[in-house]
Amino acid sequence: LTASSTGSATEPPGLETQWREIDNLNQQQLRAGDSWYLLDKRWYDQWKEYVHAGDQNSSSYPGKIDNTELYEDLDSYHLKERLSENEDFVLVPAEAWHKLLSWYDMMDNQPPLERKVVDLPSTVKVEVYPVEIYLCLSSNMESTVSACFSRADKIHAIHQKIRQHFNVSETAESRLWMRSTDTSSERLRNLNMTILDSCLSSGMTVIMEIRNADGTWPTSRPQIMRNSADEDSYRGPPGVCGLTNLGNTCFMNSALQCLSNTPPLTEYFLRNSYLEELNFTNPLGMKGEIAEAYADVIKQMWSGRHYSVVPRVFKTKVGHFASQFLGYQQHDSQELLSFLLDGLHEDLNRVKKKEYIELRDADGRPDQEVAEEAWRNHLRRNDSVIVDTFHGLFKSTLVCPECNKVSVTFDPFCYLSVPLPVSKERVMEVFYVSLDPTAKPTQYRLIVPKAGRVIDLCTSLSQATGVPPNQMAVADVFNHRFYRIYQADESLSYRTNLKVVMAIYMRERSHYRDYGSGSNNYGTSLFGHPLLMSVPRAQCTREDLYQLLLKRLGEEDSEEAGPSKKEEETQESGQAEEQNNCQSEASPSSEGEEKAEEEESSSEPDRGSSTEEGQSACGSTDTNSQDATDGDQSAGVEPSGKEEEDEDEDEEEEEEAASCAQANKRLPGRRRNTEKQKKALFTIQAVNSNGTTERGMGEVDGGFSFSSQPYIAIDWDPDMKKKYYNENEAEKYIKHQSMDVPHQQITVQLQECIELFTTVETLEEENPWYCPTCKKHQLATKKLDLWSLPEVLIIHLKRFSYTKYSREKLDTIVEFPLRDLDFSGFLLKKTVNSTEPPCRYDLISVSNHFGGLRDGHYTSYARNKDNGQWYYFDDSKVTYAREEQIVTSAVYLLFYQRQDKIRQPTVPPPVPSSSQPENHISSQTHDGMDGASSCVSMETD
Repeated sequence: LTASSTGSATEPPGLETQWREIDNLNQQQLRAGDSWYLLDKRWYDQWKEYVHAGDQNSSSYPGKIDNTELYEDLDSYHLKERLSENEDFVLVPAEAWHKLLSWYDMMDNQPPLERKVVDLPSTVKVEVYPVEIYLCLSSNMESTVSACFSRADKIHAIHQKIRQHFNVSETAESRLWMRSTDTSSERLRNLNMTILDSCLSSGMTVIMEIRNADGTWPTSRPQIMRNSADEDSYRGPPGVCGLTNLGNTCFMNSALQCLSNTPPLTEYFLRNSYLEELNFTNPLGMKGEIAEAYADVIKQMWSGRHYSVVPRVFKTKVGHFASQFLGYQQHDSQELLSFLLDGLHEDLNRVKKKEYIELRDADGRPDQEVAEEAWRNHLRRNDSVIVDTFHGLFKSTLVCPECNKVSVTFDPFCYLSVPLPVSKERVMEVFYVSLDPTAKPTQYRLIVPKAGRVIDLCTSLSQATGVPPNQMAVADVFNHRFYRIYQADESLSYRTNLKVVMAIYMRERSHYRDYGSGSNNYGTSLFGHPLLMSVPRAQCTREDLYQLLLKRLGEEDSEEAGPSKKEEETQESGQAEEQNNCQSEASPSSEGEEKAEEEESSSEPDRGSSTEEGQSACGSTDTNSQDATDGDQSAGVEPSGKEEEDEDEDEEEEEEAASCAQANKRLPGRRRNTEKQKKALFTIQAVNSNGTTERGMGEVDGGFSFSSQPYIAIDWDPDMKKKYYNENEAEKYIKHQSMDVPHQQITVQLQECIELFTTVETLEEENPWYCPTCKKHQLATKKLDLWSLPEVLIIHLKRFSYTKYSREKLDTIVEFPLRDLDFSGFLLKKTVNSTEPPCRYDLISVSNHFGGLRDGHYTSYARNKDNGQWYYFDDSKVTYAREEQIVTSAVYLLFYQRQDKIRQPTVPPPVPSSSQPENHISSQTHDGMDGASSCVSMETD
């Protein structure tokens, strides 16, 4: 109120009444948010003297309210600094002020000095000096205006003040920044927060930023990598926009594309409905930051001005609130989707304070009653656009196996994780390596029990090879190393009291010693495939080991052609392969054997041998030195006389073993020239399981003692390896005819998966149910049934199987309808009347995963909500898609929308141009990488 014109005052009551009314009003307590007014202390004292005199004609009449002495000047009417209460001014409540104003009026043009009561952390007081803040637009930060606000005012008041002063349209989306210094700015996200809680103080600047037409913000525009200078003029179909791969982020891009093409959620963000529902106080949320970051990505993708968007800010926010997504490792798109839906829900939860609700069991009540109660309770704590769009209800029935207690509850769900029918058998591809040194490794395709053991694999291979299962050793090989050697307790008894199975690595020694590592040893690097060799414990002496290794070297028949380049790369990488080493042997190339004999006869070689990669290599044992010529008297350096005396006995033992005898016949030069040999052909070292660190081999009674799995490395001199190691021969193998039988993929219907989801199952031991009747945990039977379905139904196909004993990806083809998916047969809740929503759904998007457990790539198909056209999204690359392309064995996530909620396309579908190769729409390269080709995603648990 401003009363500054003479004659506006009303007839005052008696002087005693005036004093009594004003004095009573001045006794009221301060309450946060109330208004109090400043009065000049001299005028107020004059008024008190006047009313106490009791004479209305007294000379002490105060006249109009005059606060002139409180103002710094009469132009700005700014309050003077450092004024003191009860010395310079007094404070009166709003009602007292209005009475005085009506009785005495106010000097011309003087504004009333209204001040708010604020609730500070330690006290409640009248805010005499409000906060003076400078206001401006981000587009013109040189033009600022100042305005005063109470600390009890909300940020929304500042927001409205800027809009009014700078004529910003109410439809323009804006956000505020608080700048305290020239280099420091902070977002003012919560418009309902007070200025006090926002830590705004006098002298600070609040900047309004208005969103660009392309969906970006002026301050984050550098985050958008534009293809050309005129990308702002690009007006493609909204939503048809790629997402740049930031490095193994195809899992995130695939999930974002599916959500982007979910009409109700995208329209919610495009309409800015989320701004009024941001929840900044939810302890389970992310202070609105995930919702805002997601909104930025959606607005950019649907602006029609970008071929591809870089979701770097969104990725950073996700990693900040979910540490498992930090960095650029490979992840699961379903795990990202689960986090994102939960994060968006909590950031947009309309329930600001969640109440505690005690859940009740059904106790025989009708399902309809219990379900309605459960849904009401759910909405009392969870109410958001995510609940509106994605949440359904299923019925959970648990039955105690001991007392038959039945527990029925109704629980909400955000997506359905449905199992795939699993075959009881699996196909495995293995390499069989024979003891016969002339036989190349052979690749077999075997059918084994899915839950079988190692012995089952050996039995199946035995049927194809004729080799008894108990004479086989099995190992997984990856990247030149044994990933795993299967032990006896895994039903494979290849280590007995009489024999030891040695794991042998192939290593190449460098020319120079590695002094930088703290030792003077030679550096080594692994190559080729590791090998297994069975050695009698009685022959684990230095001399016998060397002789046994030599006997295992035989000539290789090289008539069979090797694999193609692609096959070689696959074999070398070790991905998705299993190698079966059956007491493996090695054989050199013909050229290498001849050269070895010549060099051995002339006593020239230092060390070395020739082997076929993928089979065992042999040599002498030297655990004390990298160089066997440095005075070591072990076997292979200077043979002892005992070695010559036992030569005939050794040969008799060789004849008893066919493979050893055959190898011996091809090594006459080496046997005849043993006495002439001065240097070992090669050295071997005891190493750790990775083949990188050397370890000691304790000798007991002249033999080596192995308390655990022995690992041996054969160290090749680079020159000897170059002379004798034939790379082409090492990669050769034979494909068994079983490899030519095409692998038949299993095909199932989506309805079968849903039926499995609703099948009765028994709880696992790790997850028992506490029976309230038995008063103990029980392995109850559990059955899930669908009660009500959401507008958008997400179905997660559980392709990745993780058990205590195995990990695998199921490549089963799940056939699903693109239209008219009918759930009426699966719903327990039957339609009561015609107002109930239908149970028919149409497909709107899918997320694909190509590859296996170790590696893979995520893409997506989606139907544009505006034109009805299907598109294929592969990171930054977008192409037109046909409906018949969608059903593949790679489908991982399915998004269905209820038919009654689907709008007809608002624009005609585009006609693919014949000039665009493969219906290509956009493929941009950002940050030095092409997302479609550079991304490799690994499935993690």
